[in-house]
Amino acid sequence: MTVDEATRAVLTAHDPADLFGPLPTDTTAVPPAAVAAHRRLARSLHPDTPTGDAALFTRLTEMWTRYRKAVQGRLGFDDHVVVTAARSYHVGPSPLASGDIADLYPVRYRDDHWRDAVLKVPRAPRDNDLMEAEATALERIREHGPREARAFFPRLVESIRHRDAATGVERRANVLARWDGFHSLADVRRAYPDGVDPRDAAWMWRRLLVALDAASRAGVVHGAVVPEHVLIHPEEHGVILVDWCYSVTAHAAHGAPHIPAMVPHRKDFYPPEVAERRPASVRTDIYMATRCVEYVTAGRLPRELRSFARGCSLPAPEQRPSDGFTLLIELDDVLERLYGPRRFRTFTMPDPH
Repeated sequence: MTVDEATRAVLTAHDPADLFGPLPTDTTAVPPAAVAAHRRLARSLHPDTPTGDAALFTRLTEMWTRYRKAVQGRLGFDDHVVVTAARSYHVGPSPLASGDIADLYPVRYRDDHWRDAVLKVPRAPRDNDLMEAEATALERIREHGPREARAFFPRLVESIRHRDAATGVERRANVLARWDGFHSLADVRRAYPDGVDPRDAAWMWRRLLVALDAASRAGVVHGAVVPEHVLIHPEEHGVILVDWCYSVTAHAAHGAPHIPAMVPHRKDFYPPEVAERRPASVRTDIYMATRCVEYVTAGRLPRELRSFARGCSLPAPEQRPSDGFTLLIELDDVLERLYGPRRFRTFTMPDPH
């Protein structure tokens, strides 16, 4: 390798894999080919040689350190770069938000061009299983759910692990495609403390039922449909159901296991079977989605919709609807009797400033 070739390689490398090759997927040992590549570059750029360059050698050393950490499973969050076998993530210094169990950081990564995403990192290693549950649920929905419903769910870019170099403690983390312009139903209620017009809540309700139906077809129960986890896009009337950490997978013969945990400050949104640790189903999610609609409308639902909501939130799960698509058709019938043919209504969120 000539000095010019080494210089060009280090200057143009986007991440360590560009210099040392792809990360191994079946070992924590640094591949011999990567060691050889590092030695060739180091011989050309070492500052003790006549052609050496101290700045380039420092950059090379930093890349090599990141590569070895990645191979060994120590993903270096403190360095603000997370390197995996697939890609490198440049992590923002401050969280975008903090949820019940995890902090969400902005990240950028490059494939054909630079992309924005969100890195979701649990604050405690004991919640690793919840992060794994989210990754499993999103992968299953994408694989087995209807393609036309994908917009209702976060897209999982990658599920990764982070082992603290000092303590050896491992945490699981998920990288999710970033969504902009969305507000949670908790934000909506804060903006409209007297409740939104039921005609505005109607499109939120309808889309939420589509999302639950799609998840149910994939055999997944969300298990935490609370206001913070339902995001809406006011202008586009979009809905995304987020935070699948509490989800469980249903089995054809036995149904789904019980929900593993509850969002502490939203226990009044859960149906009885969750607190009693009985099996969950789409009926569980339908109950919670209905409570979200009642919450965001703050008592403004007309009698017909109150009656409809009551049927969706009966204490006994076997008495609730079990099919989101059929329930959507029934909801549309009620809405048409109340308000006539469906029309697009502009919905806005007040400027917080």
